Amino acid sequence: MRMLITRTGMAAAIAATALFAAGSAKAEFQERTIRVSNGVSKEHPMGNGLAAMGACTLEKTGGKMKMRPYWDGALGNDLTATQSVRTGSLEMVLTSTAPLTSIVPSFGVFDLPFLFNDESEADQVLDGKVGQWFSDQLPAVGAVNLAWWENGFRHTTNSRHPITKVEDFEGVKMRVMQNNIFIDTFKELGTNAVPLAFSEIYSALETGTVDGQENPFNNIENMKFYEVQKYLTLTKHAYSPTLVLFSKKVWDGLSPEEQTILKDCALVGQKEQRKVNREKSEVSLANLKSQGMEVNEITPEEMERLRDKLKVISERHAAAIGPETLDLVFGELKRIRAD
Repeated sequence: MRMLITRTGMAAAIAATALFAAGSAKAEFQERTIRVSNGVSKEHPMGNGLAAMGACTLEKTGGKMKMRPYWDGALGNDLTATQSVRTGSLEMVLTSTAPLTSIVPSFGVFDLPFLFNDESEADQVLDGKVGQWFSDQLPAVGAVNLAWWENGFRHTTNSRHPITKVEDFEGVKMRVMQNNIFIDTFKELGTNAVPLAFSEIYSALETGTVDGQENPFNNIENMKFYEVQKYLTLTKHAYSPTLVLFSKKVWDGLSPEEQTILKDCALVGQKEQRKVNREKSEVSLANLKSQGMEVNEITPEEMERLRDKLKVISERHAAAIGPETLDLVFGELKRIRAD
């Protein structure tokens, strides 16, 4: 009887050891370096988000998975870096939705003027079922969205005069993002809309190729546009989400554990990036004033005129964006605003 117990115990111990070893082997991680393209500098809140995400992946993989950020468009602008992610020649890019509209037209909804009233609305839409619906469209075009970060609300600067009414946009040469909705929006306002990559803005402003541009406060300060722009108008005309976009070709070669860690850590980065971005926005605005920029708001009456002027943009691009997309997004916004 004693021998039977001993043999049974030994068998159980061996089985347990084998299971433990199998589990340990399964949880082992390969040495990986994730190259990340970004158009802004390390000092931008994107840097805080990537630092938090990178620390998370290091901790959870025992130092095996490392983030290697490339700043200031060193690996190409958002459009070219997004294409590199799709082909698998680059692992990851932090990008606005703008470069995706030519690939997945439904993403154009985020470029519509005055879509969101505040960050809370944006968070609820992007972090819920609607945001997941958009993310679910990306694997088919070679990408995986790990999380929604943000660039934030956009405002207008120029070197000619303060913009206090709709008519003040007339004739201003305005740099815009490289997509049809932004081009159309600023043409509708009467500007000469010039699509340029983010990395080209400063030199275009400095040489007078364009008179103005539009970006969140953090970008305006971070890229030192105050050196070549005099007037800042608080238009809050659009909110720019940022996607943490990963190459599906690379993704498919990762283990399920590695995939889970990347998604979990992208959410850790999201929390830090949004927090810092929102804290720094007011600081950046104060800094821009201290750098000599003249800052003005538009009266509520003129803002209503501006919104009315741009309602046609949604109507004009509805077919390209798609009725299902518009119903989904505006239906969710209606629900949020009713709560």
